[in-house]
Amino acid sequence: MAEFVVDCPRCGAIRSTHDVYSSVVVGMEYGWKQYLEVSGICRACGKMSINIVSRLNVDKQLNGWFGAVGTMNTLSSYNGSLNDLVEFRRNLTLRDRNQAAPPDHVPKEIETVIREANACLASECWNAAAAMYRLALDMATKSLLPSEGEPSAKVRRSLGLRIQWLFDEQKLPLDLKGLADCLQQDGNDGAHDGTIVKDDADDLHDFCFELMRRLYKEPRRVELAEARRAARRQG
Repeated sequence: MAEFVVDCPRCGAIRSTHDVYSSVVVGMEYGWKQYLEVSGICRACGKMSINIVSRLNVDKQLNGWFGAVGTMNTLSSYNGSLNDLVEFRRNLTLRDRNQAAPPDHVPKEIETVIREANACLASECWNAAAAMYRLALDMATKSLLPSEGEPSAKVRRSLGLRIQWLFDEQKLPLDLKGLADCLQQDGNDGAHDGTIVKDDADDLHDFCFELMRRLYKEPRRVELAEARRAARRQG
């Protein structure tokens, strides 16, 4: 049976030996670097955890211990320490649940925030997810305000008031106004007091996703279609 020396996420033992029971290849880079999920039982506490690991080097003599994506249990039959073959990346957690990706063409800085919000949502960290979705909405809507004049400083500072003003000025698609009620339902008090629940976080996700899609993805798709049309006419 293979062994793997790694910190145990269950009992906290440092560099504990784990008996490896199964493995599966879940990804690959560069045509050789496999990523695997490896399950093992800690000898210190007797509890199982799943580690995400990556192949250490390109040595072709080791190919038989790996395989294509979906290949199972090659590493569990290795007679020795997996530390010779793979590098620990992290433990499998709730954040590895399927997550909705941000819409295409969202600015990179906002995309990063949305991905963090989605990871929090997948991990059932509702307050953290809500805070990050609100941050993404805050970043996106500030760019829609005129540089001077209306709205007032109070409206500019408040996400909820700012979005209401943008709807009133028809700077946001009016058919999204119903989804924007989530900002009133969770409210600043809920966000600050840590009283956000799953439904609140899900509502914020839906509004954030649809708003980003309308602000960034759809206009960019039109731009690309127009560019293709122009290229065809030039041809």
